[in-house]
Order: sequence, then structure tokens, then C-alpha cells
Amino acid sequence: MALQDKYKELIATASSAGIEAKEQGGVLYVKGHAPSAAVKDQLWNTYGRIDPNFKSGDVVMDVDVAGVASGSKVKVTTQSSSLNIRKGPGTDQPVVGKAEHGDTVTVISKTNDQWWLVRNSEGKEGYAYAQYLTAE
Repeated sequence: MALQDKYKELIATASSAGIEAKEQGGVLYVKGHAPSAAVKDQLWNTYGRIDPNFKSGDVVMDVDVAGVASGSKVKVTTQSSSLNIRKGPGTDQPVVGKAEHGDTVTVISKTNDQWWLVRNSEGKEGYAYAQYLTAE
């Protein structure tokens, strides 16, 4: 069984968190910065379900948790579109501003692992989905 098939769920989980999963020389390398400890735990739990005793030796996990404190600058890492900044933490909340791909925003506070209160370069404050924010 190809590693891409065997670890399909692990690759999908890593990819959705912006973490690279690349096969090289018969080994799957999962490498990057998780936006939270919960995401890192989710990766390990997924790997553990596929290979319960971690005996296969065909995966190398090199994932750390990005440490972001209030007041720090983070980069907008959307695929290519702008990031919506919303009135509240949720996609059902109205958009009050935007930050372009590659822009830097300031973290005001981390409401939870998914939504952070941020301020864009124009001074607009609101909530942004943390998956699209990366420590500089």
C-alpha cells in the first residue's frame, strides 16, 4: 500500500492545518508549525489510529506549536484571497475589515484556538480565523 493511501487521513489533517506532508524515499515527512497544541495532538491521534504502536517507521513527525502572544505581529497566510476580519468569532458574523494575503496584522488577544482578535494595517479590529495567521 502506498504511503499516500495508507496515511490519507493524516495528510488531509496536516494539509488543513497548513502543515506540509511529503513522501520521500519511502518515508512520509510531516513538518511545520501547528496553530495550536490541539492541532498537534490531532495529528498524533490520527497517526496513532492508523499505526497504533507506531511500529511502521514510515512517518517522521516534526511539528511544533507556533507560539503567538498578544501584541505580536502575524502574517496572513491565505491561499491567495484576502482574510475577512469579522465583528465576532464566527463565519456568521459580519465582515468589518480585510487583510490581504501576505499582510501583517497585530494579535490583540486569542479568543480560542480558532478565532483571534486582530488589528489590520488600517486600524480595523475584529476576529480572524487563526488557521490563516502565521507567526513571523
